[in-house]
Amino acid sequence: MRGYVFDLDGTVYLGDKMIDGAAEAIQELRARGDRVVFLSNKPIATRQSYADKLTKMGIPATVDDVLNSSQIVARYLQKHLKAAECVYVVGEEPIQDELAEHGIPMTNRSEQADYIVLSWDRQFTYDKLNIVYQAAMRGAKVIASNPDATCPLDRGQVPDTGTFIAALEAATGKPIDLIAGKPSLMAAEAAVSHLGLPYEDCFMIGDRLETDIRMGNDAGMMSVLVLTGVGTREMAERGPYRPKYIVPSIKEVVRL
Repeated sequence: MRGYVFDLDGTVYLGDKMIDGAAEAIQELRARGDRVVFLSNKPIATRQSYADKLTKMGIPATVDDVLNSSQIVARYLQKHLKAAECVYVVGEEPIQDELAEHGIPMTNRSEQADYIVLSWDRQFTYDKLNIVYQAAMRGAKVIASNPDATCPLDRGQVPDTGTFIAALEAATGKPIDLIAGKPSLMAAEAAVSHLGLPYEDCFMIGDRLETDIRMGNDAGMMSVLVLTGVGTREMAERGPYRPKYIVPSIKEVVRL
């Protein structure tokens, strides 16, 4: 039995278009007794919406089949928040809902926050950047949902949380405190714990070298780069994050 951790955007689908062969590949893995989980860094949709989207595309999935960076942030805060501490969120409704479902106390007053959660926000402004900057300089810990600079869609790429991280780090002159999503080992641990298998028996399949492949390598998983999203063969050969396998698309994974 093997475990398969699939990135979503750029790996299983691009925007609202499923990548050719994705449904058949996942069906074959499940039919032969392997375990599958979906792990996304994208925090602007709920895990239920991902499960619904996959199901509509012909890949049956429940909310428990999906892990995302919002959930990993919430689980981290559950473990580390002390009594009377609270969180200020720069991010959209899905990550706020995930935090609320995990019982994380949130505030609308950034000056009261002990933690700042920085996430993808398509209404990001200078004022929001200044709020996070002032909180960080005051000593609040900054946790980002994910480090992706862009997100791949069927019409191209758009800026993601990593652009906000870069702006904040340029202003403060120091790195933020924590990134919860891929390539963090927190994300890897969440995936393999869900699968119930050791790291060495799991494949990490994704399209990004600096997140998917780096996490797979760092955790001791078998990393697989698909060429349907951001990463290219040339980038893999030149860069520091070398996948164990490079395949044209997800449909080749069943042959590994």
